[in-house]
Amino acid sequence: MAESKSSVMTKEKTDLAFPEVATSKGELVVIEVDNKSKQDRTAIEAAKKEVNYQDTASIISFGVKAQRQVTTVSEQMLEGVRNKETGEAGEILNSMVATLRGFDVKDLAGNTRPGIMARIFGFMNPFVKMIQRYEKVQNQIGAMESKLEEHITTLMRDVTALDRLYDSSLEYFHTLAIYIAAGEEMLKDLDEKIMPELKAKAQSSSDVLDSQRLNDMNNVRNALERKVHDLRLTRQVTLQSIPSIRIIQDNDNNLVTKIQSSLVNTVPLWKTQMAQAMTIYHSMEAGKAVKASTDLTNDLLESNARNLKDANKVIRTQVERGVFDITVIEKANQDLIDTINESLAIYEEGKVVRKDAEVRLVKCEQALKERLKDLKVKV
Repeated sequence: MAESKSSVMTKEKTDLAFPEVATSKGELVVIEVDNKSKQDRTAIEAAKKEVNYQDTASIISFGVKAQRQVTTVSEQMLEGVRNKETGEAGEILNSMVATLRGFDVKDLAGNTRPGIMARIFGFMNPFVKMIQRYEKVQNQIGAMESKLEEHITTLMRDVTALDRLYDSSLEYFHTLAIYIAAGEEMLKDLDEKIMPELKAKAQSSSDVLDSQRLNDMNNVRNALERKVHDLRLTRQVTLQSIPSIRIIQDNDNNLVTKIQSSLVNTVPLWKTQMAQAMTIYHSMEAGKAVKASTDLTNDLLESNARNLKDANKVIRTQVERGVFDITVIEKANQDLIDTINESLAIYEEGKVVRKDAEVRLVKCEQALKERLKDLKVKV
């Protein structure tokens, strides 16, 4: 049987009258039979020799090997799709996206100062909790990355296998074309040579076996026609599998690209955004500390200025005062005058009282003496 290499054409030879398909190596393969090709001609003659018109079994087995090869290609495609588990890769990607979306770095912008209950019961600082969440998510993403790397390896291996399967399909398609061409030539030979000869002999002969031979050959011819038709159907299935292989291969390539994009772009970008968020958080905290320090400085300056103003007012007021306040001196002077006047008044009053007392004492003394005189007389 002819090898597929026999129909490999270079890229420069594109003026052939037969359909051409590019192999995985970029070479152009003529998938139809080229009667001008010595190798195809030899393959057709070899296929025709497999049929014995006197042996119905040879017609039944005609091209079966090529048909089984096509079945093998279909089974390999099905097995490849079954074992690829691309759905799992999609689930991992979805899980990765969900995990990354669930980790919101905006939480760092919240209130990071622990409340009184947190300080009493020792609750964890929100930033520390955020770091722990980041480490947990990072470990999860790392595990997902490892699985996705395994899927990439599997997919790339499948892409290579599909290349080989594609080239094999082209070879099988060409083999089927050889058998179909051989069958068509045998049908033509039967219709144009063998059958007319048997028919003429049966019509001119009185031997019943001649008619039976014509009938048997007609059955052989119909069986061969049905076999060629089946081969054409098989070839059509093979022709459909060729683009199907490329579609599956393209899907694998796209999935590999998507996975690699997630590994190369999404995850590193998330890590970068996380690092930036942490840096921004630290910058904000530093800014808050600087602001607090500046506010304290301003408060101290304002307080000191206010205290200086108040102290200066008191001090300057006291400095500008005399040793004694004039109002106090005036009041003390008036009090002194009033005291002197009051003392004089009291003195004058006391003087009057004393004079009156002297007069009254004299009277008392006189009265006492008169009384004593009276007592002496009575004694």
